[in-house]
Amino acid sequence: MPKITLIGGGSCTWGPTFMRDIFVTPELAGSTLVLHDIAPDRVDLVYALGQKMMQDFNLNFHLEKTLSLEEALQGADFVILTITTGGLESMRADLEIPAKYGIKQSVGDTTGPGGLARALRNIPVVAEIGRQVMDICPNALFLNYTNPMTVLTRALAMQGVKVVGLCHEWIGVREKLAQMFNTQPENITARIAGVNHLIWVTDLYAGGRRVFDELPAIAEKILSGELKVDEEDTSVFADRAKVKATLFKLYGALPAAGDRHIAEFFPHFINESTNWGADYGLLLTSVEDRYSMETFAKALIESALKDETELKPFMEEVSGEAANRIIRARVCGEQYLGIMNLPNQGQISNLPRDVVVETYGAIDRTGAHAIAFGDVPAGVQNVLQKHVANQEMTVQAALTGDRGLALQVLLNDPLSGRLTVPQARHMLDELLEANERYLGRFV
Repeated sequence: MPKITLIGGGSCTWGPTFMRDIFVTPELAGSTLVLHDIAPDRVDLVYALGQKMMQDFNLNFHLEKTLSLEEALQGADFVILTITTGGLESMRADLEIPAKYGIKQSVGDTTGPGGLARALRNIPVVAEIGRQVMDICPNALFLNYTNPMTVLTRALAMQGVKVVGLCHEWIGVREKLAQMFNTQPENITARIAGVNHLIWVTDLYAGGRRVFDELPAIAEKILSGELKVDEEDTSVFADRAKVKATLFKLYGALPAAGDRHIAEFFPHFINESTNWGADYGLLLTSVEDRYSMETFAKALIESALKDETELKPFMEEVSGEAANRIIRARVCGEQYLGIMNLPNQGQISNLPRDVVVETYGAIDRTGAHAIAFGDVPAGVQNVLQKHVANQEMTVQAALTGDRGLALQVLLNDPLSGRLTVPQARHMLDELLEANERYLGRFV
């Protein structure tokens, strides 16, 4: 049975999710799951929960923990990556420094100045992980869940790592579409292509019936307020779909991620004129929001370890993440079909080759194979082209420490492109200074 290594295994959200999903997959019984993290207290906590899962539910798995990446990678068949270089506190500067320059971000982990700062922190670390993977377990299938998804997947692929980037945004959009068309999510099928957090649906079926032509009327109802999406969700993660509806009317294709992510790829939605996104139902995520989530997740683990919270409901609620399904398919000699981020080998024919794009793909024992999409619509191509260029430059800037390239990325970005050149340069200097301990190449 396979050895599965979870890098970032001390995450109080990802760690329990992946353990549970793997543990409840019968075909993976007997597998070894290794939790690796650089924080001993965090990995100890998640490991204790895993031990309790196995004991309480009589599970046949081998669970290990280690602070040594080399040890974790020895003999690994699958590597799952879920890390945040610098932790949540490092994201504070990603949001607060740009805000001083009049740039507010709804997420700040993919694009915009926050996405750039996070990329510059993460790319060198992930590149080093990739180098060790190629030295120790070059045949392992690497499943990347870490943001910024596109640039990290690109940095790994450049080294020859057999990497697939995986994201759950389409899963959430598909569930909402299923509700609208009164069917189950698995009955929703679509033609989808783009880059992570900015993929576009160009055709749509519900239960075998083509429903794409019904989307214009739905978009109008969302924008008029006749149809309210996520009405009962009062959290910052609510997705009112008004950004998607607006872009659908403009481009004739439906973005298939949460509005919070999509909005940051455009200059139109988060500015003073829109009440910083409130006109589109956007709420801006703060570091405190993320700390609250982490605190809640940690408290649940501690409660379960004290037998104050039952584990059974959690064990019965398998997530929509793809990792366990992909591993199962490989182990059983089957095929997994799903949305994935892979180097462009022609699946999107009017975007550059080798850049990382997100489309449907297939994974089997021979590897990951993208499914051809063809040309994205001209308007969508025009939008994507700018971001693809920025992503390529971001990877190079992070790997070489080139301030000039990083500044060009900022000036070409829809959010920070509104700044003067001196303002953008000063903001970049502040971001680099705030991340100095992680960015030796820029010092």
